[in-house]
Amino acid sequence: MRFVATVVVALLVFAGSSAAGVGFRQIDVPNPPGRPLKIGIWFPSSAQTSAQRVGPFQQNVALNASIIGMKLPVVFISHGTAGSLGSHYDTALALAEAGFVVVALTHTGDNYQDQTYAGNRIDLTDRPRQLKQVIRFVLEEWSERIHIDAASVGVFGFSLGGFTALVEAGGVPDLRRMKQLCDERPTAPECSFIEQRQGDLLGQIKDPPVWVHDSRIRAAVIVAPAVCYLFESQGLKQVTIPIQLWRAAVDGQAPHAWNSAVVEKGLATPPDAHTVSGADHYAFLPPCSDALRQAAPGICVDGPGFDRASFHKRFNEEVVAFFSETLRGKR
Repeated sequence: MRFVATVVVALLVFAGSSAAGVGFRQIDVPNPPGRPLKIGIWFPSSAQTSAQRVGPFQQNVALNASIIGMKLPVVFISHGTAGSLGSHYDTALALAEAGFVVVALTHTGDNYQDQTYAGNRIDLTDRPRQLKQVIRFVLEEWSERIHIDAASVGVFGFSLGGFTALVEAGGVPDLRRMKQLCDERPTAPECSFIEQRQGDLLGQIKDPPVWVHDSRIRAAVIVAPAVCYLFESQGLKQVTIPIQLWRAAVDGQAPHAWNSAVVEKGLATPPDAHTVSGADHYAFLPPCSDALRQAAPGICVDGPGFDRASFHKRFNEEVVAFFSETLRGKR
């Protein structure tokens, strides 16, 4: 689990995908007693799309358009460390084109502008709470919630967002296992990151936190999940929803042995598991813009013969098919 500098992640630019029929808006979600959570929402729309600037990002959408359709399934997205609500925009577009409402949040304390929580236990404990707050707001208070089917809720999580989604779906991690992992594997990327950040995850943890879950979640896509060693020893036994699990064959940031392997073995029902040959951790992020490729080749340069753009087309198709089957009963 390697993390890029704030200035680098801020350069990620939407690649201008053809998003005919997709509307987009950004709103703030109350998050007492802290600052509001920023969310982006993609949805089916009949309005004309055009290239729009949304903060540092650009995508082809109908900005602040009207939503078309009723009883639409909804998918919530949790990004990885140093990401943002736009980190998986291409997957959000694909889902919206297929008739889903998609809601992605920017996690407080762990995003491209703010890393105050990174490496600390508060990041792991507060991320699920933030996601739950967004789910609650969208399903119960959002002015457009009439368009959503509250019985058809999915989550998508990448890297530390994968951990977040698993907790929200019922997972119960043990933070004390982080010190055990780092004692056994001191060169593990998770341990190096915590030490660089002078985080507190390797310190004494006496009282386990109260983890929050949301029983309304019906399915989840878990992508290159990180810190999943914390779920070992029955931590995922209460996760009973359908899971689609993706891992990179050469993941140097969230190694398979103590991350996706733990998830695959720990679930009560085997997941729909996919291993992407030739891919590294960041292959699940959208194809890079030229600016990002120059600034951070480490997250943009893929292995020999690996075509990220081509892979994302297949990846998004598989994600759409999974949520179509599990949330709408069709494939």
